[in-house]
Amino acid sequence: MALIKPFAALRPSPRLAEKICELPYDVMSSEEARAMAADNPLSFLHVSKPEIDLPPGADVHGAQVYAKGRENFDRLIRQGALREDPRPCFYFYRQIMGAHSQTGLVAAASCEDYLQGVIKKHELTHPDKEDDRVRHIESLDSQTGPVFLVYRANKVMDELTAEQTAQAPDIDFTASDGVRHSSWRLCDEEHIDLVRRTVAGVPSLYIADGHHRAAAAARVYQARHGAGESAFFLSVIFPDNQLQILPYNRVLKDLNGLSAAELLKKLELVFTQPQDRLQELRESVLFIENGARIPALGKPVGARAFPHAKHEIGLLLENKWRKLLFRPELCAVENPLEGLDVTLLQKHVLAPVFGIDNPRTSQRIEFIGGIRGTDELEKRVNSGEFACAFSMFPTNMEDLMRIADAGGMMPPKSTWFEPKLRDGMFCHLI
Repeated sequence: MALIKPFAALRPSPRLAEKICELPYDVMSSEEARAMAADNPLSFLHVSKPEIDLPPGADVHGAQVYAKGRENFDRLIRQGALREDPRPCFYFYRQIMGAHSQTGLVAAASCEDYLQGVIKKHELTHPDKEDDRVRHIESLDSQTGPVFLVYRANKVMDELTAEQTAQAPDIDFTASDGVRHSSWRLCDEEHIDLVRRTVAGVPSLYIADGHHRAAAAARVYQARHGAGESAFFLSVIFPDNQLQILPYNRVLKDLNGLSAAELLKKLELVFTQPQDRLQELRESVLFIENGARIPALGKPVGARAFPHAKHEIGLLLENKWRKLLFRPELCAVENPLEGLDVTLLQKHVLAPVFGIDNPRTSQRIEFIGGIRGTDELEKRVNSGEFACAFSMFPTNMEDLMRIADAGGMMPPKSTWFEPKLRDGMFCHLI
């Protein structure tokens, strides 16, 4: 049974929301954030990445960074750019990105539910990243970036969401990246009680994105023994059937001492080919798709080989896309974690072929979010900075929930949810 509660959100002035609300702190570098916030003193990046207001090269985890974040936060409140609602409410938050639309419930979720496993996680967290978010919450006395939660969709919430969002939104703007953000308040006691009862009937909530924020909020709760509002954390809770997951691609800095021909030879043991052996560097090697033989290896970069289904991988090597399919016997596993493409790639390719046993710490691999597209992969490889790239098919939401239900931890960088929730759209004062 999941416990949530309404809260009096600190929100941007509707006329200033477009200038204030920003992408999450962890999807950009300090240099990118500095450029994005240039000439915009209202940008929430001054709060979420306050090192941009200190000299370049400053320690991003230094005490002065968190102090600057508090100073900037207080300034936005003092100026009236951020205002606290007069009473506790739930909220609806809609994002529209092209043809995709998703609407979530904004609520304060229980830290105890997180600690007891009612709110399920699927990724490990890094202590240093947790420490950073703990210090950020403590310095601001607020959670300023929501945890992205998911529940299995139900009719009651679907109908209530549709009814409430048919009205004019309180805040409505389209960001510079083309994503539209809209929000509505839900403050009457009858509807608040309905939402509480409905979510209480949900067996589990799942973290889609924001593992470090959730972990940090739980640590602050424990340190403060639940004082104030610290027993709850800022969240946006979406039905599972509305979400869009993009792939998380991989780029490798070297071939682990192999030639391209030797690499393809080793991949022959992992990926299905219509012939017994890969024809070394031939441009016409085939693969099987829907029973038909299709020329795939050796396509020029302009004819990109996007993965179109689970267990299909795109390989960019020597300026050519190669389309590969995992051997059926490798995919025939009962454990959903073992059947993930990112798991199969790590277990059968990255570790034994490339010698990357721990992708969390290896300096020879980088992860590229699917929002950047295959253009970014081509840019990295064709520049000579990287030797090859793997384009992945996205993990699906059902697999994520099944793995979380089983207590499994997915490999790093398994999912990229898009669009991203904007920091500064809602803040939870603790």
